[in-house]
Amino acid sequence: MSANEEQTFIAIKPDGVQRGLIGPIISRFENRGFKLVAMKLTSPSQQHLETHYADLSTKPFFKGLVSYMLSGPICAMVWEGKDAVKTGRVLLGATNPLASAPGTIRGDFAIDVGRNVCHGSDSVENAKKEIALWFSPSEVLKWKSTQSAWVYE
Repeated sequence: MSANEEQTFIAIKPDGVQRGLIGPIISRFENRGFKLVAMKLTSPSQQHLETHYADLSTKPFFKGLVSYMLSGPICAMVWEGKDAVKTGRVLLGATNPLASAPGTIRGDFAIDVGRNVCHGSDSVENAKKEIALWFSPSEVLKWKSTQSAWVYE
């Protein structure tokens, strides 16, 4: 990874997986020029999800969020590229899909905040924590994309 690149954690939530949106969501990130360096379809444990969402544990919706995230498989991914965290959030759109612009993932595919299709890291620091929680170091591949010279100066 070069100095101007970073990694972000993106998860397609159970509603996105059940609705067959894995391919279209991956396409959005690939079309933007990001490189997929890790991906797995997984059914995490309750403890794993409670750790992932620990910062929300005092919120009234926490129990329902964890229950919903346990309801089906999740597609966990690590994307790499320039300003990947911030740009990844822009691609996803606002947490509340009704506030998401058309053309964003949530703006195009979601309506309810409780079924907003994806999770995306909100900071570089949190991306590092989330990646470490969901993937072992050997699962995050280091590879050179032959198209990177056509994406980056």
